[in-house]
Amino acid sequence: MRAIEIAGEGGPEVLRLVERPVPEPGPGEVRIRVAAAGINGADLAQRRGVYPPPEGASDLPGLEVAGTIDKLGDGVAGLAKGNRVCALLTGGGYAQYCVAPAGQVLVLPENVDMVGGAGLIETIATVWTNVFEAGRLQAGETLLVHGGTSGIGTTAIQLARLFGARVFVTCGSDDKAERCHQLGADRAINYRTENFAEVIRSEAGGADVVLDIVGGPYLGDNVRALAPGGRLVFIAFSGGRMGELDIARVMMNGLTVTGSTLRGRPAAEKARLIGAVRKEVWPLLASGAFQPVIDSRYRLEDAAEAHRYMEASRHVGKIVLTIQGLDSGTRSTKGR
Repeated sequence: MRAIEIAGEGGPEVLRLVERPVPEPGPGEVRIRVAAAGINGADLAQRRGVYPPPEGASDLPGLEVAGTIDKLGDGVAGLAKGNRVCALLTGGGYAQYCVAPAGQVLVLPENVDMVGGAGLIETIATVWTNVFEAGRLQAGETLLVHGGTSGIGTTAIQLARLFGARVFVTCGSDDKAERCHQLGADRAINYRTENFAEVIRSEAGGADVVLDIVGGPYLGDNVRALAPGGRLVFIAFSGGRMGELDIARVMMNGLTVTGSTLRGRPAAEKARLIGAVRKEVWPLLASGAFQPVIDSRYRLEDAAEAHRYMEASRHVGKIVLTIQGLDSGTRSTKGR
């Protein structure tokens, strides 16, 4: 099969198209003939050498795919050969075939195509576990999301609104702010011209939950932005891993500061999470109330170009690699 491997730590140029053996599913796994794979920040971090795959995982990048089940391993129940599915992976998605534990696979609703399916599961699982489980967001509360036009951001905006929360986001341009409003954000803050902590405190009395991807440089303002009893959840630290924390403010306002990663969790925990997504989010997807936001698609062999585009931060929503069975033309913007 064709696959993209990381030839060494570095920029997008280290991504290399290679031939690899087609993987075989083990007990409790399925093999998927991949139609499309979502690109995530973790893929870029792995390429740079700062986020290695967990022990035993594929060395190929790619944490989510959509495609068709091609083969079942022993003991798999509830799935069948030929099912149109998406899957959460620990690696291996940038390839024509991959294997995934059956508990991390969901059958796609009929109204979701393969490109949309490839941009779903990693972002939905991340938002569900961090915003709704760790962050305990409730109807009537206020969520602040940094990076409103990222795949995580566009997912968080929609899900938080569907579950009855008010949503503030940060973004880097007025055009991106308008896209966030179109998706349902109540307020989009251009961080280049406004201070998000001041805005959310003056307009909402503070955030109940903050979902942060920036890390250290935002720590102080994130804490200032929280309402009493607020929860700050880190899922990345693109700006740096160290910051200064006002412990007195945390204590006096009863704040919670937490964070998590998804890739290295045990298979049983991922299966539990995917089960929660199936129950809580999949009906919204099937009804059309929630829709994946796809910015653009690239051919598998153009993975380096796709990484460059993601690093330029011009996208709104997900960037997807098309692999087989789909139109594999040059990059095209799809929007919602």
